[in-house]
Amino acid sequence: MNRELSSGGVAGALEHEAGAANPPMSIGVVVPMYNEKDNVRPLVEAVDQALSRFGRPYELLLVDDGSTDGTTEAIIDAEASFPSVRGVFLARNYGQATALQAGFDATSAPIVVSLDGDLQNDPSDIPWMIETLENEDLDVLCGWRRNRQDAPVRKAFSWLANRIICRLTDSDLHDFGCTLKVYRRDSLALTRLYGELHRFMPALLGEVGANIKEVVVTHNPRRHGRSKYGLDRTFRVILDVFLIVFLRKYLQRALHLFGGVGLMCLIPGALIWTYLGFLKIVLGEDIGHRPLLMVGTLLILSGIILIGQGLLGELVGRLVYEAGGRAQYHLKLSRKVGKLRSRRPPQGNAAEGGASPPAER
Repeated sequence: MNRELSSGGVAGALEHEAGAANPPMSIGVVVPMYNEKDNVRPLVEAVDQALSRFGRPYELLLVDDGSTDGTTEAIIDAEASFPSVRGVFLARNYGQATALQAGFDATSAPIVVSLDGDLQNDPSDIPWMIETLENEDLDVLCGWRRNRQDAPVRKAFSWLANRIICRLTDSDLHDFGCTLKVYRRDSLALTRLYGELHRFMPALLGEVGANIKEVVVTHNPRRHGRSKYGLDRTFRVILDVFLIVFLRKYLQRALHLFGGVGLMCLIPGALIWTYLGFLKIVLGEDIGHRPLLMVGTLLILSGIILIGQGLLGELVGRLVYEAGGRAQYHLKLSRKVGKLRSRRPPQGNAAEGGASPPAER
């Protein structure tokens, strides 16, 4: 079997491989793994123990993100030992966001769980998180590693990044970086992951109307291997925050962002030129040696360029929506609307304050 599957063909290839005789899965657990050879077997056993007791059919998708340490072989061995395990093998190392998206594409389960492959997330949290999601009618349930088992410096930088994300995305979560999350399939299908945007899933799904909650989960020290992230990740997160803010607020009105800043440059520059023109034309003073002339010129040029960028952004935005097929808006999920309609009192019921039917003549 060809293990190098493109992102668009993962789901179809794996469904064909699984066969039509398999029962439909109600839970899909997606675990991205990169050089986690020693964690594969313990992770599979822990997930199997937690979900076998839960009593619902599940599948565990181990996404090998281009590992070079024998993780691929360990996943293949786990497939042979556990019927619920399926491997998704990426051609190279794409990053955690793409690995998660490959796993999301490969499962059709109505409930999808994402989990780290380093065993720091505890699989025993999955059953009660699924029950919480269902009982409280949530779309996404996020884990919060309140008692995080990492180095103090890393926790400090993570706290700073989380505060910045909360402030700029109008979110109230404490831990965007926790991979342990439970999603409903219909909500998860409303967005896709690119770059390193996996930690912004709550913000992305909140933009399309998802009902999101955060709960405290267990966090364990890393047993095997080493972390794939350094402190430089904090600075990349800050750059990603700017992207998220743009996508959420200005994708459909880029001119308001670039044009607004452009006007802030253009108007002072025009005033400076007006003042210098008055000095030159009316008073006859020499303005060629004045630094203010250079400042005004730079402001005017910057304003024109930024406004031009805004107009270009408007054109690109229309291409994204009209030619690219991106949805301009999202409707409320039919599941939510159906529940609201079911709570509506019957029309025409006089006992409940409704209008009485007209009297017969």
